[in-house]
Amino acid sequence: MAKDDTIKLASIVAVAENGVIGRDNDMAWRIPSEFAYFRDMTIGKPVIMGRKSFDALGKPLRDRPNIIVTRDTTWRREGVLVCHSLEDAIASARRIAAGRGATTVFIAGGAEIYRQAMPLIDILYLTEIHLAPEGDVIFPAFDRGQFDETARTFHKAHPGDEADYTITVLQRKAARQKAGATL
Repeated sequence: MAKDDTIKLASIVAVAENGVIGRDNDMAWRIPSEFAYFRDMTIGKPVIMGRKSFDALGKPLRDRPNIIVTRDTTWRREGVLVCHSLEDAIASARRIAAGRGATTVFIAGGAEIYRQAMPLIDILYLTEIHLAPEGDVIFPAFDRGQFDETARTFHKAHPGDEADYTITVLQRKAARQKAGATL
């Protein structure tokens, strides 16, 4: 069983070249192979998202605890844990992860949740989508200098994918130092 304080907080996001992460409460592209990466990374681990992101999905993500952040104290959905602040969601997710032996909790959107979480995360799994689509949701700016790039992999579009993409893993410098640079 993982100790609560050793559980990493990670954000996982797909961002277009122009910063777009969504359009009309949905994705601004269709890239099934990248979504499979998201699934594989998050399966079995707690996933935190805002209510609008959850509503866009329409149902809980399978095979992982779904923790939804909303200010609406009356909002409820079957199969999810509802929290009313990001801090409460992270604390709940870490307890759940510890009980499951998971070592990572994932932040999965939307823009406001990403913005609030950015100063707290240890790892950013950033998929850079090689498109510049129209969109109304933008990933918040962040200081890349606070992170070390530990992996970068280009992926050519598979049949059915709308674009190529690059998966980049960024680890917070302080987190690497705290762990003896062995993350």
